[in-house]
Parts: sequence; structure tokens; C-alpha cells
Amino acid sequence: MKAEKEEIAEEPFVRRPYLKSELAHLYNPYGPLVYAMRKMREWIRNNKELYDAMYSGGEGKNDHAYSAMHVFMMFRVLDEP
Repeated sequence: MKAEKEEIAEEPFVRRPYLKSELAHLYNPYGPLVYAMRKMREWIRNNKELYDAMYSGGEGKNDHAYSAMHVFMMFRVLDEP
């Protein structure tokens, strides 16, 4: 009997608006959500170019979601999760 390999097709990552907690968890899937969000804020804060680009417009740090444009900017710097 021949064993067949099942290949898992990886779905392409969709660039869309994400809740901050949802996106943080995609980048840090194995840790607690609080840690994942703290780590995401740290990455953004430590990258001046990304921080300035994300928070220079009308959207602020206290929003609960990242817009599609924010997600695109993060992908350029942090790569896709």
C-alpha cells in the first residue's frame, strides 16, 4: 500500500482591515494575546518610519483596528505573518 502525502495548500494572506488583536495574534500565534499586542506595539514604536507613516494621518493609536493601508504599511516593514 502506497502512502499518499497530503499537501496543505497555504492560502495567500489577505490585505484587508484587521482588528489590532487579530493581526497581533497572526504575527505571534503561540503566545498570549496580551503579549502579542504588546510585541506588535513595540515593533511599530521602534520603527520610526513605520510609526510616522501609520500615525501621521487622521487615524490614531487608540483605534481598535488597523485600516487596509496600515496593514499594507506593516507588510512592507514586517513582512506578512
